[in-house]
Amino acid sequence: MVSRTTAGELGKPLAGWRLRLYTIIFEADTRAGRLFDQGLVLLILCSIAAVMAGSVQAIAAIHGRAFFVLEWFFTIAFTLEYGARLVCVRHPWRYACSFYGVIDLLALLPTYLALLVPEVHALIDVRVLRLLRVFRIFKLTAYLVEFHSLGRALAASRRKILVFLSAVLMIVLIMGTLMYVVEGPDNGFTSIPTSVYWAITTMTTVGFGDITPKTDLGRLIASVMMLLGWGTLAVPTGIVTAEMTARRMGPVPTTRTCQECLSEGHLPEATFCQNCGARLPPYMTDAATGR
Repeated sequence: MVSRTTAGELGKPLAGWRLRLYTIIFEADTRAGRLFDQGLVLLILCSIAAVMAGSVQAIAAIHGRAFFVLEWFFTIAFTLEYGARLVCVRHPWRYACSFYGVIDLLALLPTYLALLVPEVHALIDVRVLRLLRVFRIFKLTAYLVEFHSLGRALAASRRKILVFLSAVLMIVLIMGTLMYVVEGPDNGFTSIPTSVYWAITTMTTVGFGDITPKTDLGRLIASVMMLLGWGTLAVPTGIVTAEMTARRMGPVPTTRTCQECLSEGHLPEATFCQNCGARLPPYMTDAATGR
């Protein structure tokens, strides 16, 4: 009976502390929401840096215990954040099955699974995918401006190029970590930074050949990296070209989130969700909250 009541409470409209927590965690149009997202991104970057540094044997031999403590600190912090997200949404299971919900869970599992399978620990760099939340902070508003000259197009597209480079860095980081697990030090992949170096040279089609995969699975991953690199070379040019041919400014996106389906990007004046049709709560900004 208690569990049924609890489930029913979580399905009711948000109010009180749950609504305040929801606004902070899921929306970045208030000062508290921006600070939360910025702090989360900083925490993710620090955790990834710690894992990368810990994979270097010379550093790990000296600071191994510090890396162990840091890893569990980051894991506990992310676990509390994941629990807070489940508590403050109307439908926890719906959030858990969403894209960001799955990514948040994957960011936690490697540390706990490493207690049983130590090799899984290297896959903890999947946390880099959580940096996709940076889009909520910047909102990409500068990318929708109309341009009439090459100079203005280059100036305006610098953020898009930065986002593109960030996506490339995420790919090489994940693929490099995967190659570090598959090939290992015996085949020249002595650390995650070394493996990331291989991924960069492969994806940019440079291919120095100083580090090469020896296993069949490693060669398959290398082939995928080569195809990815071949397909992404023209992206920056396409970004600038698209900016030069833009004719009009689109609507300004926000981080306004639907409490039913958790979709973002609704206009400030919108009344219903563009995805599921549910009625949207009032648009929360610093001016609306009085902060």
